[in-house]
Amino acid sequence: MKPNALLIDPDDDVVTVLQTVPAGDPVRWASGGRIHAREEIPIGHKVAIRSITAGAMVRKYGYGIGTAGVAIVPGDRVHTHNLNAVEA
Repeated sequence: MKPNALLIDPDDDVVTVLQTVPAGDPVRWASGGRIHAREEIPIGHKVAIRSITAGAMVRKYGYGIGTAGVAIVPGDRVHTHNLNAVEA
């Protein structure tokens, strides 16, 4: 099946979905990675592809985009409810 998510950097903790992914459906990216969405992931949102401990930096674009406010497991949507912004 064709990818429905974009992995920007191989060190990223998240992928961005290219279409809404219903809970339980696979999230696939071009390098062959695949996980299942634990909740509905709206188009353009991020989904964790690996476990992230509370307080750990979350990487996208190869850079930190914030810290996990709680433990995040693969398949969880990553958004403002569980991601703390990086202080400038």
